[in-house]
Amino acid sequence: MIHIQAKGLEKRYSTVKAVDGASLDIQGGKILALLGPNGAGKSSLIRMLVGLTEPDGGELHISRDGRPLSQLPREHYGYLPEDRGLYQDRTVVQNLTYIGELRGLPRARIDSQITLWTERFGLAEKRSDKLSQLSKGNQQKVQLIACLLHEPELLILDEPFSGLDPVNQELVVSVLAELRAAGKGIVLSAHQMALVERLADQMLLINHGKPIAGGSLVEVMAQLSPGEGYQVALHPVPTLNAVDALETVESVRVEGDKLSVTKAKGASLQALLNELGALGELMTFAPLQPNLHELYLRAVGGDNRDVGEGV
Repeated sequence: MIHIQAKGLEKRYSTVKAVDGASLDIQGGKILALLGPNGAGKSSLIRMLVGLTEPDGGELHISRDGRPLSQLPREHYGYLPEDRGLYQDRTVVQNLTYIGELRGLPRARIDSQITLWTERFGLAEKRSDKLSQLSKGNQQKVQLIACLLHEPELLILDEPFSGLDPVNQELVVSVLAELRAAGKGIVLSAHQMALVERLADQMLLINHGKPIAGGSLVEVMAQLSPGEGYQVALHPVPTLNAVDALETVESVRVEGDKLSVTKAKGASLQALLNELGALGELMTFAPLQPNLHELYLRAVGGDNRDVGEGV
C-alpha cells in the first residue's frame, strides 16, 4: 500500500511562493480533497506529490508496504493532470491502447480494461470515434479511464469533475467510492463542494499557497466556522449599524430579506435575544448551519483569481 506523508511543503516559482507550509497524509482506502480557489497552489502541490517538481522546503516521505521509496513508482499511481494530454486526432481505443502500452500492460489486458471502463462510462459506442469528435464531458471520461487502466493503488486527480454534467458527476462519485472501498488511495482537487462533502475523508483548504484548514469534514467546518450564527428577521427592520453595535453581536450581514447574525464569544443566547428584541419584534430567529460551500467562500473571501491559474 502506498503511503505519502508531507510536512511543511514549500514551492517557489521566481517571486511567487505557490505552496507555503502544506502538510498532508495519504493512504489506501481514503480520499483526500484539496480545496482552494484558482491559483491557490493545488496543482503545484500535486506536481510535487507525483515527482514532476521537487519541493523547495519541507519533508515528503513516500513508502510502499512500509518500505521507504525515493519517489512515487509510476506503475502504482494514476495521474489526471490539469493539462490534459491525449491525442485529439486518434480514436478512443487508440488513445487508451497507447496509454496501456506505456504502462506495460499486455495487449489482452489492455483490451479487457478498455471494454470494462468504456462500458462503465457509457462510451462503448464511441470507441472508434476520434477524441476531437467527443464532447468535453466524454473527453474527460476518456482521460479518467486512462488513469484507471493499470488498476493503480493511488489515484491523483486534478479536477476530475471538470466538464461533466450532474449525471456523469454522480457516475464518477460512484466509481471513486468503489475504488476507495477496494482500498485505493485517492487525492483529488475540486471546486464542487457538495460532492467533496460526500466523498472526502480528509480535506486540505489552501489559499495563496497557505493552509487555511485541514482534517475531516467536521474538523474543517469547525475551523472555518466564524461562531454561532442565527437567521434573524425583525419588524421594523433595523439598520445594519444598529444590529452591529449590539454587545452580543460579533458580526451581521444581509441575506435576502433577513439578517445573518453571529453571536459574540462569551455572550449568552438569552442576552442576544434580549438585545435583538429591544430593536423590534422578533419575527424569525433560527440557528444557521452553513454548508462547506458557504464556509469555503467566507474563508477565501471570494478570491477566485484567474491570475496564476494552474499554480
